Amino acid sequence: MSYLDKIRQCNQVDLQHYLPFYVDKQQYGWLHSDFASELAVWEDVFQIKDNSVTFSDEFDNYASRSQAIAPVLVSLHEQGVIDSWVGEAYPVNHEYGQQGVMEIERAAAQYFGVQTYGVHINGLVRKQEETYVWIAERAKDKPYYPGKLDQIVAGGQPVGISLMDNVIKESQEEANIPKSLASQARARGFVQYQMESKRGIEASTLFNFDCWLPENFEPENTDGEVDSFQLVHINELAELTDTTDKFKTNCNLTNIDLLIRAGVIDDKHPDYKEIVEMLYC
Repeated sequence: MSYLDKIRQCNQVDLQHYLPFYVDKQQYGWLHSDFASELAVWEDVFQIKDNSVTFSDEFDNYASRSQAIAPVLVSLHEQGVIDSWVGEAYPVNHEYGQQGVMEIERAAAQYFGVQTYGVHINGLVRKQEETYVWIAERAKDKPYYPGKLDQIVAGGQPVGISLMDNVIKESQEEANIPKSLASQARARGFVQYQMESKRGIEASTLFNFDCWLPENFEPENTDGEVDSFQLVHINELAELTDTTDKFKTNCNLTNIDLLIRAGVIDDKHPDYKEIVEMLYC
């Protein structure tokens, strides 16, 4: 698989079996028709038609909508329809920083096909004028992408916390990076994608950060989500991304963004123009 294949992999959606999800007369997501049928018993919360699912106008503000949907999601999880539970609230909105129309449990976001956000941190090291990158191997007991490679730190962006505060929190939890180092991470833009999964539509914005770490720093996982870390030359990162499927799918996008910014992927690459156009569209 090539760089282009990895980008395409994150942007494959067939909406044929999905219904638009409306709140307050605006579309905020997509629901698979099978999942929409699971919502039919909550007639006071959802209006389900052949071509759409609409949140009831009876609930007309952030708090009332959030309160109305919460027991629905708990019940669906208890029934096994929603297959996991994180305990983090995600906003339902159109773009980062915009006031949400409500909030939902993180594990339900893909089922509703709503826009989500996350932070991905590149852990970088300079050795003898060469750039190295820390990568993580996800725990083999994780329900999604077990054993796949990942950024040194990555996490979803929940309600009520800034991007930088989330970078600091996730850095401590996932790699034991102290606040004094994590707070030096610098935002380097974002990538977006929309991908179909067994849960539904994963529509996400990843905010990419670079965090330069001391040569003698050794990451250590503290939340059980990572089995190991390894430090690789940036050229090895490029080869792993370009020629293997070892990375978690969306992590490839962050890798490619880093490789472009570092000049490893440049205009000499035969697919450079198409890579840039597809990644930053």
